[in-house]
Order: sequence, then structure tokens, then C-alpha cells
Amino acid sequence: MKKPKKRLNRYIALTGIGLQMGITIYLAAYLGKWLDAKYGDANTYTIVCTLAGVVLSFYSLLRQIKNLDG
Repeated sequence: MKKPKKRLNRYIALTGIGLQMGITIYLAAYLGKWLDAKYGDANTYTIVCTLAGVVLSFYSLLRQIKNLDG
């Protein structure tokens, strides 16, 4: 009986990952746009910050999946 409940808990833990990734990438892009507006660059900070947000979100995803395994 514990296996189905454990499996369900894993699925519940995974439901918020997409939202977490989206928020992280959005906030990084927003920071980049703000920096571009402040320093007058043509999307340089937006690109760099967005890529950093993607890397951070994938790193967080991999850590969460690793913790679910065991």
C-alpha cells in the first residue's frame, strides 16, 4: 500500500517544477530588461540574464529529480 502513495507524492512534487522554471526564467529576463534600460545596451543583459535563468532552472530541476530518486 505504501508504493502507490509514495509514487503519488513524487508526482505531486513534480507538478510545481514547470511553474518554478517559468518564474525563474521570467524573473531573469525581467532583470535583464531592467539592466538594459538602465545602462542603455541593446538586449545584451536580457540575453545573458535569460540564459543564466535557464541554466539555473535546469540545475534546480536536476537537483529536485535527484532528490526524488532517493
